[in-house]
Amino acid sequence: MTIVVNVTAVIVIVYMVLVALVYISLFMIASPKIRKERELNRQELIEDTSVNTDTFPVSVLVPAFNEDIGIIDTARSMLGLNYPQHEIIVIDDGSKDTTSEKMIQEFNMKEIDLAIRQYFPTQRVKRAFQSEDHANLFLVQKENGGKADALNAGINFSNYPYFSAIDGDSILDKDALLKTMKPIIDSNGEVTATGGTVRIANGSTIKRSKVEKIALAKEPVVIMQIIEYFRAFLIGRLGLSRMNILLIISGAFGVFEKKRVIKAGGYDVSTVGEDMELIVRIHRSIKHEKSNQRIEYIQDPVCWTEAPSTISSLRLQRKRWQRGLAETLWMHKRMMFNPKYKGVGLFSMPYYLLIELLSSIFELVGYVIIVLGLVFSFVSPEVTIVMTVMTVLYGSLLSSLAVLLEEWTYHKFPDLKSLVILFAWALTETFWYRPMVVWWRCEGIIQVLRNKKAVWGNMNRKGISSEGTS
Repeated sequence: MTIVVNVTAVIVIVYMVLVALVYISLFMIASPKIRKERELNRQELIEDTSVNTDTFPVSVLVPAFNEDIGIIDTARSMLGLNYPQHEIIVIDDGSKDTTSEKMIQEFNMKEIDLAIRQYFPTQRVKRAFQSEDHANLFLVQKENGGKADALNAGINFSNYPYFSAIDGDSILDKDALLKTMKPIIDSNGEVTATGGTVRIANGSTIKRSKVEKIALAKEPVVIMQIIEYFRAFLIGRLGLSRMNILLIISGAFGVFEKKRVIKAGGYDVSTVGEDMELIVRIHRSIKHEKSNQRIEYIQDPVCWTEAPSTISSLRLQRKRWQRGLAETLWMHKRMMFNPKYKGVGLFSMPYYLLIELLSSIFELVGYVIIVLGLVFSFVSPEVTIVMTVMTVLYGSLLSSLAVLLEEWTYHKFPDLKSLVILFAWALTETFWYRPMVVWWRCEGIIQVLRNKKAVWGNMNRKGISSEGTS
């Protein structure tokens, strides 16, 4: 028993070292872009893009299911976007609350004739409305079919060559669409999809659908999610994007070329990870055509969303994310280690399998070994110490680096106190938050293996427009 546990401990240690090296490599790849970003005059770039005659019109799709708490603020945020030509389409996916009623009343909407192209089959679309106060604001009512089905219905209804997919609880900075469309405009269409950085709005002051003051939430579980987002977006996604092998654009906010999405077959309604699955299918489509098109990520924080503020809702979210990741990798398993798909098949797919999916199993084994070493002496003291040090380095210090990187690049938090709090909580991650999330991710894997349907659950939204104001 002692020999088995010690050998397993060595394997876990080697795995953690290799993963740490991968993260360091991604950080090094991303560093030139981050340094360049610090030197840019963002306002000047925004002004240049806003007057560019080559900007493409964009359809903004907002799928909504029981979002009556935040849908008005989200719609106002979309109407306030600084972009030459865009339409906003809110798709009510069979809500059982007052989502549609609030939209119709708030924006003086009247029913219009349905004129829908059938790019994709969807659940029945019942009615469509247009605002008499804002001619570019529409509401589509349909039978419930899930987020992917709602987005497909929105694409069918849309009029413009590019579309942006926005979560119903998200709020965008007014220049978000300009910033995210800029790589597409500059590349003359060679960039087929882009995504921006998503930030957590809990705790910030948001009035009239605009972030007026950035502040931290009071709940430790929300603070840890802020740190997680820093790590995921600034280190992981930026590095993969620079190699054109990024496999996910956040479902909270992304921009896509409609023609490419139609070629790829639209959103898959059979998976809970429809955002990642679509990106993988777009990569596959590009490689099959031997096209030079690419997918890019911009590191500017452009989207604000409400994070789960309770343990129960966070658990459901993480299990769902893990299931979506597993489903996508299984659906496209033939791309794995396949040289035909170049970096996507040889690096990106294995990365998401071995590091993003299976890391939870290795970390859980690591925690078990530490407990066995401390309580039952099954593991030699030397191995226990090394394992503990690696676990802290792997989790807490990497998160601390992400916090420092965020401040170095964007200076979004106005006061030193917030940074000190973030840094202090990042150092505690290994001792409470990470083991909790690791267990939930393992539950997600078990759920997939048992072929048990994922449950969306209730996030108990407060509505991010009220955070920090009442």
